[in-house]
Amino acid sequence: MSIPILKYSLSTHNHRVNSFELLAGEEQPKFYSTDNLPSSCEVDEIIWACYRQIFSEHQTLSITKQSFLESQLRFSQITVKDFIKGLLLSSQFRYLNYDVNNNYRFVELCVQRILGRDIYNQREKLAFSVLIGSKGLEFFIDLLLNSEEYVDNFGDNIVPYQRRRIIFQRNKGEIPFNLKTPRLNYSFLSKQFMPQISWSGSVRRFRPQEQIPKAGDPALFLSMLDDISLI
Repeated sequence: MSIPILKYSLSTHNHRVNSFELLAGEEQPKFYSTDNLPSSCEVDEIIWACYRQIFSEHQTLSITKQSFLESQLRFSQITVKDFIKGLLLSSQFRYLNYDVNNNYRFVELCVQRILGRDIYNQREKLAFSVLIGSKGLEFFIDLLLNSEEYVDNFGDNIVPYQRRRIIFQRNKGEIPFNLKTPRLNYSFLSKQFMPQISWSGSVRRFRPQEQIPKAGDPALFLSMLDDISLI
């Protein structure tokens, strides 16, 4: 028996999504589109804009390059929307974003990068998370790409962009969406090749192996004093 999809309200009478709010003097997005028969140089910019939007600046690497999809887009065999879908369904996108995150964080990333806005509320995040768990990743991505919101704002030929370029993070000031850390979840440290820190009564600091003191090192004596002080 499949899990029922939760329903959630998109907005209330006095509710506004931060991504739609326009502020005076705020940087406005640049539109990249294939509507006006772009030159080869302009196609290069469009392809770069797609990578930057979907993979963000943190993940635009040589391993994320999709040469076959690029060739198809250059010869107008696929649309920008098809190219975006190809990037989202690539094994590299899955490895860098889905495999190392829980569904809640993955929903945030996809809504920001595909629809160009932040999530409406926690119920929207939960509803999409349940959908991924019951219908699968590809169904979720198709739902976003074929949604009325995506079609109205980007259509087939416009590269998705952040409809509000700047977001606010506590203690960090204002930063663009694409500069947010794409993945950071302590429950996935092992998958991110990060050291597992064990807490067993006393505080222990992780040290790289080359910094571990050897026999005769004064640091060993200092660590013994720390252990005595904790008793």
